[in-house]
Amino acid sequence: MSDTLLSSLNEAQKDAATHIDGSLLILAGAGSGKTKTITTRLAYLISIGIDPASILTLTFTNKAANEMRERAYSLIDGAFVNTPPLLCTFHKFGLLFLKFHMNELNRKNNFIIIDTDDKKRIIKSINKEITTSVLVSEISKYKNTLLSPEEAKATAQLKLYQEIADVYEKYENYLAENNLVDFDDLLLLPYKILLANENLAKETSQKYQYIMVDEYQDTNELQYRLLRLLCSTHNNLCVVGDDDQSIYGWRGATIKNILNFNEHFEDTFVVKLEENYRSTDTILDHANQLIEHNRDRLGKKLVGTRKKGDSIRVYESGDENEETRKIVDDVKKLIDSGESANDVAILFRVNALSRSLEEGFNKAGMNYKLVGGMKFYERAEIKDLIAYMRILTNKDDNFSFKRIINKPKRGIGKTTIEKIENYSLQNNISMFDVVINNTPEEIAAIVGKKNARTLKVFEASIIDLKEVMEESKMKFLDAFEETFDYRSSYDNLPDGADRQGNIDEFYGYIRDFFIQNPHLELKDFLNEIALESENDELYNEAVSMMSIHASKGLEFKHLFIIGFEEGFFPLIGDGSDIEEERRLGYVAITRAMDNLTLSFVHSRFYKGKRAQLTKSRFLSESGLIKGSLTLEKQSAYKKGDLVQHKIFGMGRVQKAVKAGKDYKLTINFGGNVRDILSSFVEKI
Repeated sequence: MSDTLLSSLNEAQKDAATHIDGSLLILAGAGSGKTKTITTRLAYLISIGIDPASILTLTFTNKAANEMRERAYSLIDGAFVNTPPLLCTFHKFGLLFLKFHMNELNRKNNFIIIDTDDKKRIIKSINKEITTSVLVSEISKYKNTLLSPEEAKATAQLKLYQEIADVYEKYENYLAENNLVDFDDLLLLPYKILLANENLAKETSQKYQYIMVDEYQDTNELQYRLLRLLCSTHNNLCVVGDDDQSIYGWRGATIKNILNFNEHFEDTFVVKLEENYRSTDTILDHANQLIEHNRDRLGKKLVGTRKKGDSIRVYESGDENEETRKIVDDVKKLIDSGESANDVAILFRVNALSRSLEEGFNKAGMNYKLVGGMKFYERAEIKDLIAYMRILTNKDDNFSFKRIINKPKRGIGKTTIEKIENYSLQNNISMFDVVINNTPEEIAAIVGKKNARTLKVFEASIIDLKEVMEESKMKFLDAFEETFDYRSSYDNLPDGADRQGNIDEFYGYIRDFFIQNPHLELKDFLNEIALESENDELYNEAVSMMSIHASKGLEFKHLFIIGFEEGFFPLIGDGSDIEEERRLGYVAITRAMDNLTLSFVHSRFYKGKRAQLTKSRFLSESGLIKGSLTLEKQSAYKKGDLVQHKIFGMGRVQKAVKAGKDYKLTINFGGNVRDILSSFVEKI
């Protein structure tokens, strides 16, 4: 069976798939068969007798996990029936771990996961003075760099960061009191538990003897530390990734994890997958030329397995309107010649650049889709339904209670909600317990007779629905709709039909979940959808428009990339990293299979004014137009770079001087200037 599994792999892929013990780094270039290799390795391990239950494979998206699972199952038919390997996202692993071990933190395992929107609302309720997005971002950074509220308060020197640390502490207390966890907690809490309990860490590590991680270049400090604990009794960690496609530094990913992998884990075996099965030689040649200008990379070169292909076109236009006309004309010709619109995509570095494209396609009557719109579970009507489901599983969820107590409208206003909340705080009970534990007369003394009657009716409705749910999950949704008439509340709204369509889809999803999983409960459904990644399923016959970040992992026969101007691509300004911008360029170019067109303009209307622009350095660095192709003689750190220090926070480099393997940096941390070695900070 092993020989059959490996028959379709090239030599490098075979080396990776058949490496069993010890640390393994698979450097997988774009289009080099990364998923095929890692799923074959999973199947190979099982085929030689390794217990599937001892294998843990971690991904970043549900889509990737599902694809790998399907591929691996098809390779070894029936081998996973009794003891399937665990193949899931990092966050799903954290969720499963916490279900069994939350008691280590003296908390119950019936916790609820909150999403980003919930998080914003909670934080805004704590502090309305500081911009909510800043607070959300900073708190997330604290968690992913393992900084506790106490440490954040102790090290904050500026008033702003002292206030942020105070919000962080109150936010953490709120989560604990309401038994809520955010997405960062799904990694942070398992790490804390394993770090504090050596025996449990040993037991967990022994359980998962073989660990594989996809897209390792996208891991952050917390994920790296968690993996170290999971590998505490062995060194059998296989990671697959591409340092040249590390493009998420802005959200905490650190390229150092993959660059320094062989230093972090002993006796690492390195395999480079350099044969590309996606793009023409012409496209690969220019992608290679561009990325070779980066200094922080392990080094590899994509080699084509296809024909040379057509030359890459570079469009020069006076402005964005001329640029759009050229692209619309090209796309029209492609579709008229029989090409599918699904095989055509337009990418951009800055989302605002889609405006002129959308106008142009609308005028031409051409179908397009802007990939990356609002997620299904972030729509207001769906979030309301989820809040109802949460209350049905956890009456102590104050956040959900506040969200739905007046949806559909039942006369419970903001003042009434505040009175209930104040009473709950004074008596140390949940807001719903205020209704449950008091008589109508006692509630009337708090919120008035009319509101008291309404609240008691709401209580009775929830109790009735719980009873129906226990009798029959299939009848539950009909009873819910009959009780609250939620769907009908959108009858007379301009977008009511669309919202009702979303509600119907949600109800259908719940029914299907219980049909497929009759042994699971409503709380399991809620935790499952909290982990759902963005639905990136593409509509039929439409040209795709998307950011370069959104395009990662995709491929298109005909690709257009616009905005190749200094300031737009590469993006230049506070926080930008030219090497990460160049990696974005590499990712964008390698999405193209057959034909690639790059476009730059001399001026764009942006943020209310027209700006004169110069063409991007990336056009010359990739060898597409004349220009210097010498490698940049820039230091790893330079004046103006934004950096992050675990204790001192964010700062800006004022001076960088080479000091052995490091750089001695003079950094301004919000007015406090310090000299620090570069190994103690990370670029932002």
